[in-house]
Amino acid sequence: MLYVLKIAGLLSGFASTALGHGFVSGIVANGVYTEGWQVSFWYDIVNGVTIPQTPGWYEEELDLGFVPPDEYQDPNIICHKNAVNANVSATVPAGGTVEFQWTTWPHSIGPVLTYVANCGGDCKSVDKKTLEFVKIDESGINFSTQEWASGVLIANNNSWTTTVPKTLAPGHYVFRHEIIACHGATSLDGAQNYPFCLNIDVTGSGTANPTGTLGVNLYKETDPGIYFNPYVTLTNYTIPGPTLWTG
Repeated sequence: MLYVLKIAGLLSGFASTALGHGFVSGIVANGVYTEGWQVSFWYDIVNGVTIPQTPGWYEEELDLGFVPPDEYQDPNIICHKNAVNANVSATVPAGGTVEFQWTTWPHSIGPVLTYVANCGGDCKSVDKKTLEFVKIDESGINFSTQEWASGVLIANNNSWTTTVPKTLAPGHYVFRHEIIACHGATSLDGAQNYPFCLNIDVTGSGTANPTGTLGVNLYKETDPGIYFNPYVTLTNYTIPGPTLWTG
């Protein structure tokens, strides 16, 4: 019976993956590939099957759905639905790169953003509601070509590379990588947020500890980069979230 349940669960999960949206399935941190959280892991856990330890946070968006703007003050916006800390971490030096590898991504309208939050200790036990996120990477729309960052991500084999600021102090961090799909942004609460978190230790000799923003305070549903008409020729666009910190 357990075997039948497991197979049924996995088939259901894979069907959702095929029909739904993408997620961060793995990263390449400073040239080293590490598997991220997989949707199929949830079914393994339910059926008592041991899953591999990855730096990707557990989450329960089994239909590969999104967090809507009217839930921006809900903890689900931090690292997705019912997210729980990962127990292990990847490693990258300050000044190095992290490539976020998505499964097939369908939406070519919207910005791509990456944040970091210093755990102030071990990230496997930090309370996500206390994490203060600093935006280290953002990209919106190329006004010359009208191509959105999410379109660039799709063209780059569904991947996005972020450079960690050289001056960032070493420590244990949660990296929060996100696409905000804006194909429905003409309607209030029509945007779709897809945040994913991973534990990544930063090494190096940096000394900067910039002040961040709590996850539930990152966005408002009426932000100009959240609620707008993307189906016109844009000459300006305000990327959502706090000010970019470049280090």
